[in-house]
Amino acid sequence: MNESVFVGLDIGASRTKVAVIDAKGTLLGHAVKKSGTDFSATAAVCLELSLEMAGASRSNVARAVSTGYGRANVPFVTETNKTEIGCLAKGCSHYFSGELSIIDIGGQDNKIVKLDSTGKRSSFKMNRKCAAGTGAFLEEMAGRLDLPLEEMNDLARQSEDMVKLGSFCTVFSGTEVLESIRHGKRVTDIVKGIFYSVLKRVMEMDSLTDRVVMTGGVVAHNPYIVQMAEEMLGRPVMLPQFPQLAGAIGAALYALEGNNTADKFTAEIFPSP
Repeated sequence: MNESVFVGLDIGASRTKVAVIDAKGTLLGHAVKKSGTDFSATAAVCLELSLEMAGASRSNVARAVSTGYGRANVPFVTETNKTEIGCLAKGCSHYFSGELSIIDIGGQDNKIVKLDSTGKRSSFKMNRKCAAGTGAFLEEMAGRLDLPLEEMNDLARQSEDMVKLGSFCTVFSGTEVLESIRHGKRVTDIVKGIFYSVLKRVMEMDSLTDRVVMTGGVVAHNPYIVQMAEEMLGRPVMLPQFPQLAGAIGAALYALEGNNTADKFTAEIFPSP
């Protein structure tokens, strides 16, 4: 490949996401991995995987922008001042024009971001103080049920009599799950109740506009949550092709926008591994 590509890196506390786009904003390559304890090393691995998928190399990278919890831990980028909220909004408005509410459910936090008719962010709410409503909550509940996390989506679909959890607190919810097991409740019904708890916690954070988009790793790996959200809202919910990559794609789009005024990478800034 001789053409320039643009890279977005979303370094979350739980997962690192990288997206590579071309000058038209088309997604060419992407990768997601657990962030682990070395954000820079994980970002480098995801970058190489994404570039390989795109058929590109580091010499093709014109600009790279990082966002998210660990955005300052990546040395091979040209910009780190884009927030995850801004990048999430940018990524979603690229695919869905007009007024939107974005429900993002990630590994460590959840958020509702509202965009106006021009695609500009009008407000946002974020939960940072409690694991309730996040991927970490699902992981904890899966542990309580002694289930692999990846099996929860199919189990929830099989529910016939959902068990509603009364508490949003992860600790108290865990106790409720154990009590439900003790009283002979079906695991499928408990899992659906856990999903419902996640959605209810997020939706109570803020009001929603008519058009809703859902993003994040929890949504990407548990599509039944989207169906449940539609049932709760009484209307369709939109979903990008890669819900977990919305922030990384937004960062890549910022990299593309900045290309006309920024210098290209040099070997010193962006060395080959």
